[in-house]
Amino acid sequence: MRSTAVRRTALAASAACLALLATACGGSDSGGSDEEKTKAGKADKSSSAGPAAGVKTSDELEKIVLADGDVEGHKVEELGAGDSVSAEEVSSDKDECTPLAHAQLGVPLGDPAATAQRMVTQEPEKPADGGTGGSEELTEEDLENFEDAIMGALDATTTMLTLTSYEDGGAQKALAGLRTAAESCSGGFTGGVKGDGQKVTGIEEEKVTGGEEAAAWTVTTEQEGEKVPLKLAVVRQGATLAVFSSFNIAAAGSGEDFDLPTAVIEAQTEKLG
Repeated sequence: MRSTAVRRTALAASAACLALLATACGGSDSGGSDEEKTKAGKADKSSSAGPAAGVKTSDELEKIVLADGDVEGHKVEELGAGDSVSAEEVSSDKDECTPLAHAQLGVPLGDPAATAQRMVTQEPEKPADGGTGGSEELTEEDLENFEDAIMGALDATTTMLTLTSYEDGGAQKALAGLRTAAESCSGGFTGGVKGDGQKVTGIEEEKVTGGEEAAAWTVTTEQEGEKVPLKLAVVRQGATLAVFSSFNIAAAGSGEDFDLPTAVIEAQTEKLG
């Protein structure tokens, strides 16, 4: 029974990882250079607006986004080519739920002037060396300990971090839109990468603090009858939004929940100023 649970967990985790965070499992092609050029142009305009506008350029976001070493026990990496999806690649069967589908996949909300992204991965605790006492045959206890070690190694949360800066109150509007979507779509919807939409069965609000505004939710998806929880959090500081989309392999299909990546959220919020 325990072996079956481990196998189901791994399979469900792989499916969720592929669909919800394409970045962590190979991803799909990025939105293309045209989109990047558009964002770069907006960043230049935001720079000319001056400090009073509170809008950060891409270079300024890169200076405050989490870097490796900022969060103890976590690895922070830049995204590579093909590690992200564009808004055009994401769909939802309910228009009002589109902001949630975007946030889950690391797609910037609304129309930002600049964006910076990172992948933050919790480093799992190293399992204790249980050993087999020199016996050539594994006992049932040995097998259970081995399975526990596997699950412990899988019990690590990976977070897609997206920093965005906006003009003309865009950050407030983007966060308000996400709040509205979470409330309107709490009963569920289907959304994700086009052609591979995932069924969201429920959305529950979580407690989170930080910045001038903050909100968080547990988004539960369903994969082949297995429940897969995801965490979504957002913090606003001035004209900048920090969006955290997280999953935990051990929790996928196991029926267990996992905690918000509080250490990651707090570390990034501190760097927002």
